[in-house]
Amino acid sequence: MFKKVLIANRGEIALRVIRACKELGIKTVAIFSEADAASLHVRAADEKICVGPPDAALSYRNIPNVLSAAEITGADAIHPGYGFLSENAHFAEVCESIGVKFIGPTSEQIALLGDKAKAREIVARRGLPVTPGSPGELKSEQEALDAAGKIGYPVIIKASAGGGGRGMRVVNQAQDLARAFQAAQTEAKTTFGNDAVYLERYFLEPRHIEVQIAADHRGHVVHFGERDCSIQRRHQKLVEETPSPVVNETLRKEICRVAVEAVKAVRYRNVGTVEFLLDKDHNFFFMEVNTRIQVEHAITEMVTGIDLIKEQILIADGQSLSVKQQDIKLNGHSLECRINAEDPEKFTPCPGMITKYSAPAGFGVRVDSAMESNMMVVPFYDSMIAKVITHGRNRQESIARMRRALDEFVIEGIKTTIPLHKRILNDPDFQKGYVSTTFLEHFFAS
Repeated sequence: MFKKVLIANRGEIALRVIRACKELGIKTVAIFSEADAASLHVRAADEKICVGPPDAALSYRNIPNVLSAAEITGADAIHPGYGFLSENAHFAEVCESIGVKFIGPTSEQIALLGDKAKAREIVARRGLPVTPGSPGELKSEQEALDAAGKIGYPVIIKASAGGGGRGMRVVNQAQDLARAFQAAQTEAKTTFGNDAVYLERYFLEPRHIEVQIAADHRGHVVHFGERDCSIQRRHQKLVEETPSPVVNETLRKEICRVAVEAVKAVRYRNVGTVEFLLDKDHNFFFMEVNTRIQVEHAITEMVTGIDLIKEQILIADGQSLSVKQQDIKLNGHSLECRINAEDPEKFTPCPGMITKYSAPAGFGVRVDSAMESNMMVVPFYDSMIAKVITHGRNRQESIARMRRALDEFVIEGIKTTIPLHKRILNDPDFQKGYVSTTFLEHFFAS
């Protein structure tokens, strides 16, 4: 077992990893930027080390500084969390070359699946359902026009190295494609350092369904059921739930089978998430694989009772999966609301001092956060400051528990999205499970 793990992240996910390591008897190292010196994850770790100024590029994404921190502290493994360096194939490769275990898939797998266009090709060759689109990366505007003409409008242009909704453009008619193609390439180059894009059919009002998987070094792969992450704003998820209110047992078996087959195609190891679009007729199509732990992993933990962070660490240590597929049962229903430090009407960031922080508690309620009273929300990083997770015997009880939890949640001094989540939970369509990736558009319009 690892003796010491360095957590190359911050906030609630860093604290989450530290807690899992403590339960496994592993010492921890917290890295932090100058802006995060007083953070909760820094205080919780056994050791701490500053890796740079507030700018993430000079601290949390600064590979030489992060690796130097691992060397100085004698860490034998690095957990990247999500975001920052978690899907950086070069970082994983450097870790491999210097003998520090990267707690995640191999650098080769990250590079392969991080190229969304190539991942689609691999899955399609396996005979699995893929969203109709271009056969690979688009080399020119004319190639994009030809592909869109064959597929039919509307289409969506996506960055091959993309994620988080960046480098995407929806095109409804041919005359708008050239401008959208250029804009997507420019944003992809700026954000990811790679201007490669591809094209897919754009489905109207689909659901975003994803399957959590885990795979070990011996080729064993298991799934943990599906999550419904359809409620999004600009491709950023706000509310997630498991199981999906529209996925029956037959569909669940098939979509999970495809997810397992997709990762077997690249001999994947560690945890990951296979993402799909589900249309109105319940046809599903592969989109991509996320080669890291997801923000919403907690809801899967609530319905399965399995600690996915521990599973990551044990797999990286060379151990076999702790569970077989027949051991994994979905128990009840779980919801997650991402609480952001944002104006709930304008969606503008609201950094500042939290003058009062009182998290909800009680039966079936979990809060993943690294905030407390008299703590600053700094403006340099993602605005998510907490995740509220509830578990109930069924969807109705989970929703009722979430409404109660949000009513109890007190955050003063800054604006948050708690009022928005309360309105979503009270929406009749949400309560009936009538949601899609365009839910918020209709919600705000009404």
